[in-house]
Amino acid sequence: MPSSKGIFYDRIEDALSNAPVRRALKIGVGNLQTKRRKAVADFPPMADFCARARQIRARTLQHLDAYLSQFAEQVEAAGGHVHHAANAAEANARVLEIARAHDVRRVVKSKSMVTEEIRLNHALQEAGLEVVESDLGEFIIQLAEEKPSHIVAPVMHKTRREVGEVFHRKLGVPFTDDPIALNDIARAHLRQIFLTADMGISGVNFGVAESGSLCIVTNEGNGRFTTTAPRIHVALMGIEKVVPALDDLQVLLNVLARSATGQKLTVYTNLITGPRRPGDPDGPDELHVILLDNGRRCTLASEVAEILYCIRCGACMNHCPVYQEIGGHAYGSVYPGPMGSVLTPSLWGLSGWSDLPHASTLCGACRDVCPVGIDLPALLLKLRAAGTQVEPPPLWLRWGMRLYRLLAEHPPLFRLGMRLAALVTRPLAKGDALQNLPGPLRGWTAHRTFPPFAARPFHRQWKERESGD
Repeated sequence: MPSSKGIFYDRIEDALSNAPVRRALKIGVGNLQTKRRKAVADFPPMADFCARARQIRARTLQHLDAYLSQFAEQVEAAGGHVHHAANAAEANARVLEIARAHDVRRVVKSKSMVTEEIRLNHALQEAGLEVVESDLGEFIIQLAEEKPSHIVAPVMHKTRREVGEVFHRKLGVPFTDDPIALNDIARAHLRQIFLTADMGISGVNFGVAESGSLCIVTNEGNGRFTTTAPRIHVALMGIEKVVPALDDLQVLLNVLARSATGQKLTVYTNLITGPRRPGDPDGPDELHVILLDNGRRCTLASEVAEILYCIRCGACMNHCPVYQEIGGHAYGSVYPGPMGSVLTPSLWGLSGWSDLPHASTLCGACRDVCPVGIDLPALLLKLRAAGTQVEPPPLWLRWGMRLYRLLAEHPPLFRLGMRLAALVTRPLAKGDALQNLPGPLRGWTAHRTFPPFAARPFHRQWKERESGD
């Protein structure tokens, strides 16, 4: 993954100045919030299911090696092939080896964040293969030559007019911004791709250890086409996505769809166990499952291991006030929002990514809506502290924090500092707010007002109240 250091704040500035994208985000996020709220209200056992989902994730990760071994054995017993990849380069190499061994020319893909993580499309295209995304959102993003901005709704940042312009420019069809017509255009274009692709590549939402089954959830039929029509199916799965049994899977599916899109279940919930068997009407001749580490084992051994509980519902970003303002691209990672601000530096190191944990107000909304109860604010604070050791903050901030510590540990000095701050700031205020703070603090007042220090601070008012004055 490329580093974000040095350009993170530039991307934020670009995002804040892009009014159409911000409007599209607010509409998209608002719709998902409303749907989730209704879905949770209509499902009284939701809190109980979330607690059970958290227990399942914790138990699985505690015995990860055992469940991965069982999963691999069951996949192979069902006729599939299992490959282990320590990093992105190994995973991409495995896919290319399989493609070359079977003379693959055209690849069709269903939505997969893991393949985005390892930049699989780029690796395959560099090797001369044609790669086509079949998820509608990912298809649009691919045509527009952009990156996804959301892990569930990758094209949330685009308006339907912008989508129509992309189709007109890239597919040579007459312009339209009608959603039904746009879907029909995509369907007609992709149908022939499905029928002529040599290899289908998918992600895996969950891998069931007891049966070796792959669970893939989508709201479009593309996932089923991708995994059954081509003669080779390659599934890439992060090692943390394993679940012990089908009973555990049903708990996770109940909270996943409700948290992600406000549905009881996604439209397509596919369970794939092995390749085509004799007599099966469809399915691939070969199934290959690539289990990807890419920093996950190191994360599991760290103080932020809890982030691996994540089931990629996207609820945290839908409720994050920072994500709602800057969108997904500003994060510079395939994983945006609160979960991405923890997962990205956990997988690839804080060097170059130490700014991401600061992209949060720590309001706790992400923790409140997480279906597996990840304490994201606590994890962000841990990474902020660790980040100061990797990439020290600027000198003015370090000296400022030392001064604040000195004042906070000595109440008389703190009260004196408050009086001096009031004397300095109140004459500079316009009305009830400071409009322009000096130096590096100017970034605050560039977008919001700052109240002057109170002439009668709270501790003084409390003392007067207690004394009866």
